[in-house]
Amino acid sequence: MSDPQQDAQQEAQQDPQQDPLHELVAVMRRLRSECAWKAEQTPQSLVPYLREETEELVEAIGSGDTAHVCEELGDVLLQVVFHAAIAEERGDFDLDDVAAGITAKLRRRNPHVFDPASLGRDASSPALTAVVVNEIWQQVKATEKGAG
Repeated sequence: MSDPQQDAQQEAQQDPQQDPLHELVAVMRRLRSECAWKAEQTPQSLVPYLREETEELVEAIGSGDTAHVCEELGDVLLQVVFHAAIAEERGDFDLDDVAAGITAKLRRRNPHVFDPASLGRDASSPALTAVVVNEIWQQVKATEKGAG
């Protein structure tokens, strides 16, 4: 693991227009080191905020207001970044690990896209329906859960 404070300084020097996600991580690292309230937070203390922000996102989606959905997605993303920053400080994992994990999961659970040969399919195979794709997802998920 690298030094979060040094990483924050380096990332803060990057052009935020070029990489707003890195800027968000750098801002969170700085807030964790310079804001007493944020520094005191733990994954457990953040659970109510995560629930609240998730519910607000669900409400925004229901309203159909895309600007509100965008804002609430940002608030949920903040929670993800906050939790990852705490884990990074503890030496457990960082946001890159979170992203790598979900990317790998998406590749495993979508073999019809990323490994069609494993399903006996090729470029000439007919498109799968959404129902079949969901069945494949659920089968892979069940296999993973059984192995874990």
